[in-house]
Amino acid sequence: MKKIILIILFCSSLIFSQGFKLGEAKGLFFSVGVGPKTPIGDFSATNDIGIGFDFTASYTDNQFLPVFLYAKLAYQTYPGSIKMYKTTNYASFTTNEYLILPGLKFYLPPVITDEIIIMPIVEVGPSFGLISNSHVFKESSGEKNYDELLSKFGLHLGAGFSMFFLETTLNYYFFPKNHSLSLDLIIQIPVFAKI
Repeated sequence: MKKIILIILFCSSLIFSQGFKLGEAKGLFFSVGVGPKTPIGDFSATNDIGIGFDFTASYTDNQFLPVFLYAKLAYQTYPGSIKMYKTTNYASFTTNEYLILPGLKFYLPPVITDEIIIMPIVEVGPSFGLISNSHVFKESSGEKNYDELLSKFGLHLGAGFSMFFLETTLNYYFFPKNHSLSLDLIIQIPVFAKI
């Protein structure tokens, strides 16, 4: 039964994937990014540098080149601040963020065109995040451990350089009381491209 459902989904995606025509040049791309995440502002008082990764699907068409539309799913984790452990009853504090980040990416004219092409990029978009805080207290404190789950809306901005298949970006994520910066290395793979 599962094989039949997979075959039907695969066939339907092949049938309908070619019918979408906005222009002549178009492409669908998939990318994976990873990098360190640095909390800033109030967020840095409770958390230290973390790490995260993201998966992105992006699309462009010659009617709106050099602009790409994208949707990014990201996971970021931040351990608790060592300073906070020394001055509070916390034994452990961890923040995990599950993010949905749609947006626009702008490819600017190349700055280097000799052996390789390097283009500046700028991206911007709204953000939705599920933020999970895990509170674990020292046994001697008598406080009860608990987890809290918050949903927040915000925005994200990014800038960097692209060799198209390999990108490096510096991103700023804004959520109320959860501001962070990230430096990401991104590998981009074309899924479908037509010129």
